[in-house]
Amino acid sequence: MKAYRKELWFNAPERMHFTNITPEVRDCLSESDIKEGLLLVNAMHITASVFINDDESGLHHDYKKWLEKMAPHEPIEFYRHNDTGEDNADAHIKRQIMGREVVIAITAGKLDFGPWEQIFYGEFDGRRKKRVLVKIIGE
Repeated sequence: MKAYRKELWFNAPERMHFTNITPEVRDCLSESDIKEGLLLVNAMHITASVFINDDESGLHHDYKKWLEKMAPHEPIEFYRHNDTGEDNADAHIKRQIMGREVVIAITAGKLDFGPWEQIFYGEFDGRRKKRVLVKIIGE
């Protein structure tokens, strides 16, 4: 069995932002030379997420509206976590809702996706450099 590991770095331009990272993950798979196995992609920060869904702007807009309704950024004083001087309690909750990671099957050297599936990095406390881990195991 072979193993591959790589960190991808992102700097989201906004506090909440979704980035399609499927091309970068495909590049990792190609570099790994693994043809059958499993691929893990996970956010390495507790205010960010990795998830799979459609790359459709209306859906991303809806996600942002829904997440902000579920865990609004303001009022900042609403959250105990922010008593420490932070202002990102909402980002921690949004990450919990959207999830930390995804696992994708690799078949014949390709991501074994359903129709329209793409991998996204979700940022909820952006405008600074953060990383995503790609780990691939297989043959």
